[in-house]
Amino acid sequence: MDALTFVRATRREEVHAEFERRVTDQAAGLRDAFAERRFDGGFTLGLELEGIAVDDEGRLTAVPESLFGTVCERELGRHNAELNTPVTEFSPRGIDEQAAAVTERVDRVDRAFRDSGRRFVTDGMWTIPPRGGALAYLTAIDRDGDVVVPTNMASEPRYYALNDDITAHGPVELDVSGCRRTFPTILVESLATSMQIHLQVPIRQFPDYFNVALRTLGPVLALSTNAPFLPPDLYDVADPEAVFDGPVELRIPVFEAMNVSDRGKVRFPRDVESPVDVVERVVDDRRCAPCLREWTTDAPREGFADEFWEFLQGQGTCWRWVRPVLGPEGPRIEYRPLASQPGVDDVVGLQALVVAVIHGVVVTGHPLPSLPWSAAKESLYAAARNGLDADLAWVTRDGDRTTDLTVIYDEVFELARRGLTDRGLGPARIDDLLGPVAARWDARTTPATWKRRQVRDRLEAGEDLPDAITGMQREYIRRTESTDSFAEWLD
Repeated sequence: MDALTFVRATRREEVHAEFERRVTDQAAGLRDAFAERRFDGGFTLGLELEGIAVDDEGRLTAVPESLFGTVCERELGRHNAELNTPVTEFSPRGIDEQAAAVTERVDRVDRAFRDSGRRFVTDGMWTIPPRGGALAYLTAIDRDGDVVVPTNMASEPRYYALNDDITAHGPVELDVSGCRRTFPTILVESLATSMQIHLQVPIRQFPDYFNVALRTLGPVLALSTNAPFLPPDLYDVADPEAVFDGPVELRIPVFEAMNVSDRGKVRFPRDVESPVDVVERVVDDRRCAPCLREWTTDAPREGFADEFWEFLQGQGTCWRWVRPVLGPEGPRIEYRPLASQPGVDDVVGLQALVVAVIHGVVVTGHPLPSLPWSAAKESLYAAARNGLDADLAWVTRDGDRTTDLTVIYDEVFELARRGLTDRGLGPARIDDLLGPVAARWDARTTPATWKRRQVRDRLEAGEDLPDAITGMQREYIRRTESTDSFAEWLD
Protein backbone atom coordinates (compact mmCIF):
# COMPACT_ATOMS: atom_id res chain seq x y z
CA MET A 1 0.00 0.00 0.00
CA ASP A 2 1.50 3.36 -1.01
CA ALA A 3 1.67 6.22 1.49
CA LEU A 4 -1.28 8.24 0.19
CA THR A 5 -3.55 5.20 0.01
CA PHE A 6 -2.46 4.37 3.55
CA VAL A 7 -3.43 7.85 4.79
CA ARG A 8 -6.83 7.75 3.12
CA ALA A 9 -7.51 4.28 4.47
CA THR A 10 -6.93 5.44 8.06
CA ARG A 11 -9.79 7.92 7.62
CA ARG A 12 -12.46 5.38 6.71
CA GLU A 13 -15.17 4.73 9.28
CA GLU A 14 -15.13 1.00 8.63
CA VAL A 15 -11.38 0.94 9.36
CA HIS A 16 -11.92 2.80 12.62
CA ALA A 17 -14.63 0.32 13.58
CA GLU A 18 -12.51 -2.73 12.73
CA PHE A 19 -9.46 -1.30 14.48
CA GLU A 20 -11.57 -0.61 17.56
CA ARG A 21 -12.96 -4.14 17.50
CA ARG A 22 -9.47 -5.65 17.31
CA VAL A 23 -8.09 -3.43 20.07
CA THR A 24 -11.04 -4.40 22.28
CA ASP A 25 -10.57 -8.12 21.60
CA GLN A 26 -6.81 -7.97 22.06
CA ALA A 27 -7.21 -5.99 25.29
CA ALA A 28 -9.47 -8.76 26.60
CA GLY A 29 -6.81 -11.30 25.71
CA LEU A 30 -4.20 -9.27 27.56
CA ARG A 31 -6.38 -9.01 30.66
CA ASP A 32 -6.71 -12.81 30.60
CA ALA A 33 -2.95 -13.11 30.27
CA PHE A 34 -2.49 -10.93 33.37
CA ALA A 35 -5.07 -13.00 35.27
CA GLU A 36 -3.25 -16.19 34.27
CA ARG A 37 0.10 -14.66 35.30
CA ARG A 38 1.62 -15.33 31.89
CA PHE A 39 3.91 -12.31 32.17
CA ASP A 40 7.05 -12.72 34.23
CA GLY A 41 9.60 -10.06 33.37
CA GLY A 42 12.66 -9.41 35.49
CA PHE A 43 14.98 -6.42 35.81
CA THR A 44 16.08 -5.28 32.34
CA LEU A 45 17.24 -2.06 30.67
CA GLY A 46 17.07 -0.42 27.25
CA LEU A 47 17.53 2.95 25.60
CA GLU A 48 16.45 4.98 22.59
CA LEU A 49 18.67 7.90 21.54
CA GLU A 50 17.76 10.44 18.87
CA GLY A 51 20.07 12.77 16.98
CA ILE A 52 20.15 15.07 13.98
CA ALA A 53 22.15 15.39 10.77
CA VAL A 54 24.02 18.64 10.13
CA ASP A 55 26.43 19.79 7.43
CA ASP A 56 29.94 21.20 7.92
CA GLU A 57 28.47 24.58 8.89
CA GLY A 58 26.18 23.06 11.48
CA ARG A 59 23.10 23.56 9.31
CA LEU A 60 20.31 21.02 9.45
CA THR A 61 20.37 18.53 6.59
CA ALA A 62 18.72 15.24 5.61
CA VAL A 63 19.92 11.82 6.69
CA PRO A 64 20.85 9.71 3.63
CA GLU A 65 18.06 7.21 2.95
CA SER A 66 20.64 4.41 2.58
CA LEU A 67 21.53 4.63 6.28
CA PHE A 68 18.07 3.80 7.61
CA GLY A 69 17.80 0.19 8.65
CA THR A 70 21.58 -0.20 8.59
CA VAL A 71 23.14 2.17 11.13
CA CYS A 72 20.07 4.05 12.37
CA GLU A 73 16.27 4.17 12.28
CA ARG A 74 13.83 6.81 11.10
CA GLU A 75 12.26 9.47 13.26
CA LEU A 76 9.79 12.18 12.37
CA GLY A 77 11.93 14.56 10.30
CA ARG A 78 14.21 13.83 7.35
CA HIS A 79 17.00 15.19 9.53
CA ASN A 80 16.32 12.76 12.39
CA ALA A 81 18.05 9.49 13.22
CA GLU A 82 17.39 7.13 16.12
CA LEU A 83 19.67 4.57 17.76
CA ASN A 84 18.49 1.72 20.01
CA THR A 85 20.35 -0.44 22.48
CA PRO A 86 19.50 -4.12 22.94
CA VAL A 87 17.69 -5.20 26.09
CA THR A 88 20.11 -6.19 28.84
CA GLU A 89 19.87 -7.25 32.45
CA PHE A 90 19.89 -4.60 35.16
CA SER A 91 23.18 -5.90 36.51
CA PRO A 92 26.86 -4.91 36.38
CA ARG A 93 27.32 -6.79 33.13
CA GLY A 94 24.07 -5.44 31.68
CA ILE A 95 24.96 -1.84 32.46
CA ASP A 96 28.38 -2.33 30.87
CA GLU A 97 26.66 -3.78 27.80
CA GLN A 98 24.36 -0.74 27.63
CA ALA A 99 27.35 1.62 27.78
CA ALA A 100 29.24 -0.37 25.13
CA ALA A 101 26.17 -0.45 22.87
CA VAL A 102 25.65 3.33 23.08
CA THR A 103 29.32 3.95 22.33
CA GLU A 104 29.43 1.50 19.43
CA ARG A 105 26.22 2.74 17.84
CA VAL A 106 27.11 6.41 18.12
CA ASP A 107 30.56 5.74 16.65
CA ARG A 108 29.09 3.72 13.80
CA VAL A 109 26.48 6.29 12.83
CA ASP A 110 29.02 9.09 13.15
CA ARG A 111 31.37 7.34 10.71
CA ALA A 112 28.53 6.72 8.27
CA PHE A 113 27.39 10.33 8.45
CA ARG A 114 30.92 11.62 7.87
CA ASP A 115 31.32 9.35 4.88
CA SER A 116 28.29 11.12 3.39
CA GLY A 117 29.55 14.63 4.21
CA ARG A 118 27.39 15.05 7.33
CA ARG A 119 27.77 14.98 11.07
CA PHE A 120 25.63 13.29 13.71
CA VAL A 121 24.77 15.52 16.67
CA THR A 122 22.91 14.58 19.84
CA ASP A 123 21.20 17.73 21.06
CA GLY A 124 17.88 18.64 22.61
CA MET A 125 16.87 21.14 19.93
CA TRP A 126 18.33 22.08 16.56
CA THR A 127 18.74 25.82 16.05
CA ILE A 128 20.68 26.27 12.79
CA PRO A 129 18.15 25.64 10.01
CA PRO A 130 18.76 24.82 6.36
CA ARG A 131 19.48 27.84 4.19
CA GLY A 132 15.80 28.50 3.56
CA GLY A 133 15.16 28.99 7.26
CA ALA A 134 13.39 27.04 9.99
CA LEU A 135 9.96 28.50 9.31
CA ALA A 136 10.06 27.53 5.64
CA TYR A 137 11.43 24.09 6.51
CA LEU A 138 8.74 23.36 9.10
CA THR A 139 5.81 24.73 7.09
CA ALA A 140 6.62 23.34 3.63
CA ILE A 141 3.91 20.97 2.40
CA ASP A 142 3.11 18.84 -0.61
CA ARG A 143 -0.50 18.28 -1.55
CA ASP A 144 -2.04 15.36 -3.41
CA GLY A 145 -5.76 15.94 -3.70
CA ASP A 146 -7.14 15.83 -0.19
CA VAL A 147 -3.89 14.69 1.47
CA VAL A 148 -1.31 17.15 2.82
CA VAL A 149 2.18 15.79 3.46
CA PRO A 150 4.96 17.74 5.20
CA THR A 151 7.73 18.09 2.61
CA ASN A 152 10.47 17.46 5.16
CA MET A 153 8.85 14.61 7.07
CA ALA A 154 10.52 11.20 6.93
CA SER A 155 9.01 9.10 4.15
CA GLU A 156 7.01 6.81 6.41
CA PRO A 157 3.27 6.22 5.78
CA ARG A 158 2.60 6.00 9.52
CA TYR A 159 3.97 9.52 10.06
CA TYR A 160 1.87 10.86 7.20
CA ALA A 161 -1.22 9.29 8.73
CA LEU A 162 -0.45 10.70 12.18
CA ASN A 163 -0.10 14.14 10.69
CA ASP A 164 -3.38 13.75 8.81
CA ASP A 165 -5.22 12.61 11.94
CA ILE A 166 -3.89 15.27 14.32
CA THR A 167 -4.14 18.27 12.00
CA ALA A 168 -7.65 17.32 10.89
CA HIS A 169 -8.73 19.06 14.11
CA GLY A 170 -6.74 22.26 13.55
CA PRO A 171 -3.19 23.57 13.22
CA VAL A 172 -0.38 22.83 15.64
CA GLU A 173 0.20 25.75 17.99
CA LEU A 174 3.49 26.63 19.68
CA ASP A 175 3.23 29.34 22.32
CA VAL A 176 6.39 30.10 24.30
CA SER A 177 8.04 33.35 25.23
CA GLY A 178 9.11 35.11 22.03
CA CYS A 179 7.35 32.66 19.71
CA ARG A 180 3.63 32.32 19.18
CA ARG A 181 3.00 30.55 15.89
CA THR A 182 0.75 28.01 14.26
CA PHE A 183 2.07 25.31 11.96
CA PRO A 184 0.17 23.38 9.30
CA THR A 185 1.68 20.01 10.25
CA ILE A 186 3.13 18.06 13.17
CA LEU A 187 6.65 18.45 11.77
CA VAL A 188 7.22 21.18 14.36
CA GLU A 189 7.67 18.31 16.84
CA SER A 190 10.87 17.38 14.97
CA LEU A 191 12.53 20.46 16.45
CA ALA A 192 13.29 18.41 19.55
CA THR A 193 15.24 15.21 20.01
CA SER A 194 15.15 12.94 23.04
CA MET A 195 16.58 9.99 24.87
CA GLN A 196 14.10 7.48 26.25
CA ILE A 197 15.07 5.13 29.04
CA HIS A 198 13.42 1.74 29.49
CA LEU A 199 13.23 -0.17 32.77
CA GLN A 200 11.47 -3.48 33.23
CA VAL A 201 10.86 -4.85 36.71
CA PRO A 202 9.12 -7.92 38.14
CA ILE A 203 5.48 -7.50 37.21
CA ARG A 204 4.08 -7.58 40.75
CA GLN A 205 6.22 -4.52 41.55
CA PHE A 206 5.41 -2.57 38.42
CA PRO A 207 2.98 -0.09 40.06
CA ASP A 208 5.50 0.74 42.79
CA TYR A 209 8.26 1.47 40.29
CA PHE A 210 6.02 3.37 37.88
CA ASN A 211 4.63 5.66 40.56
CA VAL A 212 8.11 6.32 41.94
CA ALA A 213 9.30 7.18 38.42
CA LEU A 214 6.70 9.97 38.24
CA ARG A 215 8.05 11.49 41.44
CA THR A 216 11.63 11.60 40.16
CA LEU A 217 10.82 13.54 36.97
CA GLY A 218 11.35 17.04 38.31
CA PRO A 219 14.83 16.57 39.79
CA VAL A 220 16.06 14.42 36.90
CA LEU A 221 14.74 16.77 34.21
CA ALA A 222 16.29 19.77 35.96
CA LEU A 223 19.72 18.08 35.70
CA SER A 224 19.27 17.19 32.03
CA THR A 225 17.87 20.38 30.46
CA ASN A 226 19.34 20.91 26.99
CA ALA A 227 16.84 22.84 24.86
CA PRO A 228 16.57 26.53 25.84
CA PHE A 229 16.44 28.04 22.33
CA LEU A 230 14.42 27.66 19.15
CA PRO A 231 15.88 28.41 15.72
CA PRO A 232 16.20 32.22 15.80
CA ASP A 233 13.94 32.91 12.82
CA LEU A 234 11.01 31.45 14.78
CA TYR A 235 11.26 34.28 17.32
CA ASP A 236 9.38 37.55 16.86
CA VAL A 237 10.86 39.84 19.51
CA ALA A 238 12.33 43.32 19.61
CA ASP A 239 14.15 42.65 22.89
CA PRO A 240 16.20 39.41 23.07
CA GLU A 241 15.53 39.30 26.80
CA ALA A 242 12.06 37.97 26.02
CA VAL A 243 13.69 34.79 24.74
CA PHE A 244 15.31 34.22 28.14
CA ASP A 245 11.90 34.39 29.79
CA GLY A 246 10.97 31.09 28.13
CA PRO A 247 11.50 27.56 29.47
CA VAL A 248 15.02 26.16 29.75
CA GLU A 249 13.64 22.87 28.38
CA LEU A 250 11.58 23.73 25.32
CA ARG A 251 11.16 20.09 24.38
CA ILE A 252 8.28 19.89 26.86
CA PRO A 253 6.05 22.55 25.22
CA VAL A 254 7.15 21.50 21.72
CA PHE A 255 5.94 17.93 22.23
CA GLU A 256 2.80 19.07 24.04
CA ALA A 257 1.95 21.14 20.94
CA MET A 258 0.76 17.77 19.60
CA ASN A 259 -2.30 18.18 21.86
CA VAL A 260 -4.47 19.54 19.06
CA SER A 261 -7.74 17.63 19.42
CA ASP A 262 -7.02 15.99 22.78
CA ARG A 263 -5.51 18.33 25.36
CA GLY A 264 -4.22 15.34 27.29
CA LYS A 265 -2.69 13.23 24.53
CA VAL A 266 0.79 14.28 25.69
CA ARG A 267 0.76 14.79 29.44
CA PHE A 268 1.94 13.85 32.89
CA PRO A 269 0.27 10.49 33.58
CA ARG A 270 -1.74 9.35 36.55
CA ASP A 271 -0.45 6.76 39.02
CA VAL A 272 -1.21 3.13 38.30
CA GLU A 273 -2.75 0.76 40.82
CA SER A 274 -2.11 -2.57 39.13
CA PRO A 275 -0.20 -3.91 36.12
CA VAL A 276 -3.44 -4.36 34.18
CA ASP A 277 -3.82 -0.56 34.22
CA VAL A 278 -1.34 -0.71 31.32
CA VAL A 279 -4.12 -2.21 29.22
CA GLU A 280 -6.75 0.24 30.40
CA ARG A 281 -4.55 3.25 29.56
CA VAL A 282 -4.42 2.20 25.92
CA VAL A 283 -8.11 1.26 25.74
CA ASP A 284 -9.14 4.64 27.17
CA ASP A 285 -6.81 6.72 24.98
CA ARG A 286 -8.06 8.43 21.82
CA ARG A 287 -7.31 6.36 18.73
CA CYS A 288 -4.89 8.11 16.39
CA ALA A 289 -4.42 7.09 12.73
CA PRO A 290 -5.72 3.52 13.14
CA CYS A 291 -4.20 0.99 10.77
CA LEU A 292 -4.56 -2.75 10.25
CA ARG A 293 -1.81 -5.34 10.18
CA GLU A 294 -2.68 -6.69 6.73
CA TRP A 295 -1.72 -3.32 5.25
CA THR A 296 1.91 -4.06 6.08
CA THR A 297 2.18 -7.85 5.80
CA ASP A 298 0.15 -10.91 4.91
CA ALA A 299 2.34 -13.28 6.96
CA PRO A 300 0.63 -15.43 9.60
CA ARG A 301 0.37 -13.94 13.07
CA GLU A 302 3.11 -15.51 15.19
CA GLY A 303 4.28 -14.29 18.57
CA PHE A 304 3.30 -11.47 20.90
CA ALA A 305 3.87 -8.56 18.48
CA ASP A 306 1.62 -10.15 15.84
CA GLU A 307 -1.04 -11.43 18.20
CA PHE A 308 -1.59 -7.97 19.66
CA TRP A 309 -0.56 -5.91 16.64
CA GLU A 310 -3.44 -3.41 16.63
CA PHE A 311 -3.33 -2.96 20.39
CA LEU A 312 0.38 -2.18 20.17
CA GLN A 313 -0.31 0.34 17.42
CA GLY A 314 -2.68 2.10 19.80
CA GLN A 315 -0.09 1.91 22.54
CA GLY A 316 2.41 3.64 20.24
CA THR A 317 0.38 6.86 20.25
CA CYS A 318 -0.55 6.78 23.94
CA TRP A 319 1.93 9.59 24.62
CA ARG A 320 2.81 10.35 28.24
CA TRP A 321 5.97 11.73 29.89
CA VAL A 322 6.31 8.35 31.55
CA ARG A 323 4.35 5.56 29.98
CA PRO A 324 3.93 1.82 30.45
CA VAL A 325 4.87 -0.14 27.34
CA LEU A 326 3.63 -3.70 27.11
CA GLY A 327 5.78 -6.47 25.66
CA PRO A 328 6.01 -10.26 25.75
CA GLU A 329 7.50 -10.25 29.25
CA GLY A 330 5.01 -7.75 30.65
CA PRO A 331 4.99 -3.96 31.00
CA ARG A 332 8.09 -1.82 31.17
CA ILE A 333 8.54 1.81 32.15
CA GLU A 334 9.45 4.21 29.35
CA TYR A 335 10.92 7.41 30.81
CA ARG A 336 10.39 10.09 28.16
CA PRO A 337 11.03 13.72 29.20
CA LEU A 338 14.81 13.85 28.71
CA ALA A 339 16.40 15.69 25.81
CA SER A 340 19.31 14.12 23.95
CA GLN A 341 22.63 14.93 25.60
CA PRO A 342 26.04 16.21 24.42
CA GLY A 343 28.20 13.11 24.95
CA VAL A 344 28.04 9.35 25.32
CA ASP A 345 29.03 9.54 29.00
CA ASP A 346 26.11 11.92 29.61
CA VAL A 347 23.67 9.50 27.99
CA VAL A 348 25.03 6.51 29.90
CA GLY A 349 25.15 8.48 33.16
CA LEU A 350 21.57 9.66 32.91
CA GLN A 351 20.35 6.17 32.04
CA ALA A 352 22.13 4.85 35.13
CA LEU A 353 20.81 7.67 37.32
CA VAL A 354 17.20 7.18 36.25
CA VAL A 355 16.99 3.42 36.72
CA ALA A 356 19.11 3.53 39.87
CA VAL A 357 17.23 6.26 41.73
CA ILE A 358 13.87 4.61 40.97
CA HIS A 359 15.22 1.24 42.16
CA GLY A 360 16.90 2.85 45.16
CA VAL A 361 13.65 4.41 46.36
CA VAL A 362 11.81 1.09 46.15
CA VAL A 363 14.43 -1.16 47.73
CA THR A 364 15.16 1.20 50.63
CA GLY A 365 11.51 1.89 51.41
CA HIS A 366 12.14 5.61 50.99
CA PRO A 367 8.94 7.66 51.56
CA LEU A 368 9.09 9.48 48.19
CA PRO A 369 5.87 7.66 47.08
CA SER A 370 3.99 9.76 49.64
CA LEU A 371 4.63 12.90 47.56
CA PRO A 372 1.23 13.96 46.21
CA TRP A 373 0.72 13.31 42.53
CA SER A 374 -0.11 16.98 41.91
CA ALA A 375 3.18 18.06 43.46
CA ALA A 376 5.12 15.62 41.30
CA LYS A 377 3.37 16.98 38.21
CA GLU A 378 4.13 20.60 39.07
CA SER A 379 7.74 19.64 39.80
CA LEU A 380 8.16 18.38 36.22
CA TYR A 381 6.83 21.60 34.71
CA ALA A 382 8.81 23.73 37.17
CA ALA A 383 11.98 21.93 36.07
CA ALA A 384 11.11 22.56 32.41
CA ARG A 385 10.63 26.27 33.14
CA ASN A 386 13.57 26.94 35.43
CA GLY A 387 15.93 23.96 35.53
CA LEU A 388 18.15 23.97 38.60
CA ASP A 389 16.50 27.22 39.74
CA ALA A 390 13.12 25.51 39.99
CA ASP A 391 11.04 24.89 43.10
CA LEU A 392 11.20 21.11 43.01
CA ALA A 393 9.03 18.88 45.17
CA TRP A 394 10.50 16.08 47.26
CA VAL A 395 9.94 14.01 50.39
CA THR A 396 13.03 13.35 52.50
CA ARG A 397 14.04 10.06 54.04
CA ASP A 398 12.51 11.37 57.29
CA GLY A 399 9.16 11.89 55.56
CA ASP A 400 9.32 15.69 55.42
CA ARG A 401 8.38 17.78 52.37
CA THR A 402 11.20 19.96 51.05
CA THR A 403 12.12 22.22 48.16
CA ASP A 404 15.73 22.58 49.33
CA LEU A 405 17.76 21.55 46.29
CA THR A 406 20.81 20.61 48.34
CA VAL A 407 18.76 18.15 50.35
CA ILE A 408 16.99 16.86 47.25
CA TYR A 409 20.13 16.17 45.23
CA ASP A 410 22.02 14.70 48.17
CA GLU A 411 19.21 12.17 48.42
CA VAL A 412 18.86 11.67 44.65
CA PHE A 413 22.51 10.69 44.26
CA GLU A 414 22.57 8.67 47.47
CA LEU A 415 19.47 6.73 46.39
CA ALA A 416 21.03 6.14 42.97
CA ARG A 417 24.15 4.75 44.64
CA ARG A 418 22.01 2.52 46.84
CA GLY A 419 20.08 1.34 43.80
CA LEU A 420 23.21 0.46 41.83
CA THR A 421 24.81 -1.19 44.87
CA ASP A 422 21.71 -3.35 45.28
CA ARG A 423 22.12 -4.52 41.66
CA GLY A 424 25.71 -5.56 42.33
CA LEU A 425 27.83 -2.61 41.19
CA GLY A 426 30.92 -1.57 43.11
CA PRO A 427 31.80 1.96 44.34
CA ALA A 428 34.34 2.72 41.60
CA ARG A 429 31.98 1.77 38.77
CA ILE A 430 29.15 3.73 40.38
CA ASP A 431 31.36 6.82 40.55
CA ASP A 432 32.29 6.39 36.88
CA LEU A 433 28.66 6.19 35.84
CA LEU A 434 27.20 8.96 37.97
CA GLY A 435 30.20 11.29 37.92
CA PRO A 436 29.35 13.17 34.69
CA VAL A 437 25.83 13.90 35.93
CA ALA A 438 26.90 14.75 39.49
CA ALA A 439 29.36 17.26 38.03
CA ARG A 440 26.41 19.25 36.69
CA TRP A 441 24.96 19.59 40.17
CA ASP A 442 28.33 20.46 41.67
CA ALA A 443 28.76 23.25 39.10
CA ARG A 444 25.04 24.18 39.13
CA THR A 445 25.31 24.06 35.34
CA THR A 446 23.39 22.00 32.79
CA PRO A 447 23.78 22.06 29.00
CA ALA A 448 20.85 24.51 28.88
CA THR A 449 22.59 26.78 31.41
CA TRP A 450 25.77 26.66 29.35
CA LYS A 451 23.86 27.54 26.18
CA ARG A 452 22.18 30.52 27.81
CA ARG A 453 25.49 31.83 29.11
CA GLN A 454 27.03 31.45 25.67
CA VAL A 455 24.24 33.42 24.03
CA ARG A 456 24.27 36.14 26.71
CA ASP A 457 28.01 36.56 26.35
CA ARG A 458 27.69 36.91 22.60
CA LEU A 459 24.84 39.43 22.92
CA GLU A 460 26.90 41.49 25.34
CA ALA A 461 29.77 41.37 22.84
CA GLY A 462 27.52 43.03 20.28
CA GLU A 463 26.09 40.13 18.26
CA ASP A 464 22.42 40.08 17.36
CA LEU A 465 20.21 37.22 18.55
CA PRO A 466 20.42 35.06 15.38
CA ASP A 467 24.23 35.28 15.31
CA ALA A 468 24.47 34.64 19.04
CA ILE A 469 22.34 31.48 18.88
CA THR A 470 24.10 30.25 15.74
CA GLY A 471 27.53 30.85 17.25
CA MET A 472 26.53 29.04 20.42
CA GLN A 473 25.26 26.08 18.43
CA ARG A 474 28.46 25.77 16.41
CA GLU A 475 30.49 25.84 19.60
CA TYR A 476 28.20 23.15 21.06
CA ILE A 477 28.80 20.95 18.03
CA ARG A 478 32.57 21.54 18.20
CA ARG A 479 32.69 20.53 21.84
CA THR A 480 30.55 17.42 21.37
CA GLU A 481 33.06 16.24 18.78
CA SER A 482 36.08 16.76 21.05
CA THR A 483 34.77 15.52 24.42
CA ASP A 484 32.98 12.49 25.85
CA SER A 485 30.85 14.33 28.39
CA PHE A 486 29.48 17.74 29.26
CA ALA A 487 31.45 17.57 32.52
CA GLU A 488 34.60 18.29 30.50
CA TRP A 489 33.09 21.65 29.52
CA LEU A 490 32.94 22.68 33.14
CA ASP A 491 36.70 22.76 33.83
